[in-house]
Amino acid sequence: MSDSLPLQDQYLAVIDEIIETTLKGKISSVEQVYQMLLKGITSGTGEVFELVLSDRLNALQSQVDTETDELKKAKATRSLRAVKTIQTQWQRWQEQNKITEAIALSIREITTANPDERLTAFLRATDPNLKYPLNLSQLQQLAKSLRQFATANEDFQQIADGINSGIATWQKLQPNLLNWMYEKKNSLGFGGVPGEQGPWASWAKVVNSEFSQAFFHTLATEQSAIEFVQKQQVISLSNWVELAIVLQFLQRGLINWFDQQAYDITAGPKLSISTFLTFAVIWSQLASGFENQAVYSNGASQIMLQILRTFAQRPYFPLYGGIFASFTGSYLRDALDYLDAPLRSVEKTQEKARILTLLGYSQRNLGKYERSLNFHQQAVEIARTAGDKTCEIANLNHLSRTYVQQENYGEAINYSQRALIFSRQTGDKTGEANALVNLGYSEVMQAKQAQNSRTEVYELAINYLEQGLKLAEKLGDLQSQALCFSSLGIAYLITTQYATAIKYLENAFKTAQISGDLYLQGRNLAYLAEANYHISNYEKAIYTGSLGMYLLEQIAADEWRQPAGLLTIIKGQIGGDKFQLFLQQHRPKIIAVIGVDGYDYLPNLLMKYQEDI
Repeated sequence: MSDSLPLQDQYLAVIDEIIETTLKGKISSVEQVYQMLLKGITSGTGEVFELVLSDRLNALQSQVDTETDELKKAKATRSLRAVKTIQTQWQRWQEQNKITEAIALSIREITTANPDERLTAFLRATDPNLKYPLNLSQLQQLAKSLRQFATANEDFQQIADGINSGIATWQKLQPNLLNWMYEKKNSLGFGGVPGEQGPWASWAKVVNSEFSQAFFHTLATEQSAIEFVQKQQVISLSNWVELAIVLQFLQRGLINWFDQQAYDITAGPKLSISTFLTFAVIWSQLASGFENQAVYSNGASQIMLQILRTFAQRPYFPLYGGIFASFTGSYLRDALDYLDAPLRSVEKTQEKARILTLLGYSQRNLGKYERSLNFHQQAVEIARTAGDKTCEIANLNHLSRTYVQQENYGEAINYSQRALIFSRQTGDKTGEANALVNLGYSEVMQAKQAQNSRTEVYELAINYLEQGLKLAEKLGDLQSQALCFSSLGIAYLITTQYATAIKYLENAFKTAQISGDLYLQGRNLAYLAEANYHISNYEKAIYTGSLGMYLLEQIAADEWRQPAGLLTIIKGQIGGDKFQLFLQQHRPKIIAVIGVDGYDYLPNLLMKYQEDI
């Protein structure tokens, strides 16, 4: 076989040589065929070989089917058997050489891409959603191969250097991955005292790379990734790739550990969810920060979508969850707002429907109801097309909740009824529990709006809520239980049954703390403040109202103004000195939830509210 021949002709010669050797009776085992393939096929050219093999197989099959001469037909039949043996061994070759082949294909894609698409090609090669994602040693192989093209273009050397720097930094971080948990004792998550505690500060202490260290320090001091980009005078392609490698392996390392802690309610899926969201948001902020550098911005968006696609496939993806407790820090304020723009270019997949679900309820929590409705309506259509019934039901439920927030109770009842019927038809018990809660809550709110004082109207609606709670308790679904308790508490508050309302709202707050839903925690505290105000328990109203105001404002939920307004009224009624005394009495309990900085920030929030009205 001559290397000067075109590749297709070379591979045809390899196939014909094996056929001829078989016909002469010189093939003693399939291993011999495999070794001939190993010798004859070059990595990175598998597509060409497969095309030639397919053509040869089809031609021989056609000859066997149409040949009338018995001798020729017999030879064609033996040749066809030989080609089928080649095909079997080719599949074995592919399986055993899949990574080598993937690296070779990646090198070809990266080195032949247009200059502004090289980073995109690299990120496709390192996508964790690939069937065979690259590990550290394979990434090092990729870097080594890219260096061979350095004379053709400096970008290839920069990408290779970034890979190696990122791997070296990750290898420093890996043994120290979880140190921050032990430093923080009982507090898990991405919050903490700015600059002192938490993962970013812990990781900044152990890395040698100045660039990665500066990035971790920025997040440790609760500044955003956008601010990090703005502070850097120049960010090279090598720096960018280093950060990509480091953050991707950090995220995967954390999630692998959290996923193994499913038995621990404080460190299982809740923290995996928080980690997925945190890293997705960081990349979305980097995309925003690099808005004047399209290549870097598009690359950051690409990684963000890769993270969300991985997340959407996890069994604990929060179809009904809110913003989770570990997802804290002022650098993440308004964070989920960044996630929607890059999704516009993504095809209509099941993963996209689930990501839109998360965006939809997050936008509702931020008070952006029209955007919430838009996301959920898109998600319903995509989920229906993809056959994801659980996701479709979840979005019908979310549409109901969003219409409640808009005080469009007719539509809220309509969507909750659709969700209830569909969930019962499909056996989706979580969907059914949420639909019952949404239906009951919508009917309570509609009766209140219509000033309907008939007791039986409220009794029927509360019956739906209680059915939903029983089902959620039976399922052990803490997220749905928190919503049920909350909705029952608000229903009893509206019907002026304050003692019962307080009982349910307190249960709702505790359950939301366990499930990790920060939005529901803040919302329940706000209503607890209102219920306590109605029974003239100003001390407890100040305590719960202050906490609710702070938590809601920290996640940029516009509802923080509800408890802020109530606190302003109470302060006017009892006087500033007495108000401050009550607040001071609850200082230890408040600090236990939001820290010293949070407590000190409360007067600023009240002032901000008064300035806005």
